[in-house]
Amino acid sequence: MILTADYHTHTPYSHGKNTVLENAQAAKKLGLKQLAITDHGFNHLLFGLKRKVLSDLRDEITEAEKLTGVRVLMGMESNVTSVSGETDMRLSDLQYFDIYLCGIHEVLKYKSFYDFYNIMVKNYAAYKFGKKPSDKIIETTTKAYINVIKNNPIDILTHINYKCYCNLVEVAKCCADYGTYIEINTKKRHISAEELNNMAETGVKFVINSDAHSADRVGDTKIAEELLAEASIPLEKIENIDGRLPDFRFNEYKIRHI
Repeated sequence: MILTADYHTHTPYSHGKNTVLENAQAAKKLGLKQLAITDHGFNHLLFGLKRKVLSDLRDEITEAEKLTGVRVLMGMESNVTSVSGETDMRLSDLQYFDIYLCGIHEVLKYKSFYDFYNIMVKNYAAYKFGKKPSDKIIETTTKAYINVIKNNPIDILTHINYKCYCNLVEVAKCCADYGTYIEINTKKRHISAEELNNMAETGVKFVINSDAHSADRVGDTKIAEELLAEASIPLEKIENIDGRLPDFRFNEYKIRHI
């Protein structure tokens, strides 16, 4: 298994250590065809990307692509901000980006107290205290994921089920229907082999991403390799390995709407 592209990396524009160019140089060294710079979304209270620096980020991406020959995509790891399926990516923001990632994070400005309490507080409390999440927590988180996929042209769901709990099969069905990929994150182990197998049965496709916060982790696949060794899904289900590149839904959305 050889990684073709890494679609989840961070820089000092949010919570990363190395520059866009340094990440791209690491990608080139590994022979990657594509790299995405996907800093944390605008509503992240500690490390959120700032709208005022988007043009600077684009300039760095253009320069890194020119110097390395690696296709560098400008993206963002946006945040689910409501159960009804909103994110911190506005319609007016979409024009600046090439790829659209989304996940659930804790330290975040949510749309309302209801959303903060039901998406973050309840999930994090179950995680922190090692409690089995209630059916209500799972139902609400599942609803938030499904609504966000339906309402936004999201390419990749990041580290699903990490510090949050949902019905993975139902979310995977929705991803398969709408053309959203589920990430196998290699920074943290967020799903089991059995859960991966169950999701794969829905027809959903996956990508392996490093979630690198430093250039030395760009292109890392260790956790994914361990997980796949335990699972039974065919490698054809993973769209960014062995020379393959995904067909992202955001590209078509931009052609039609932007």
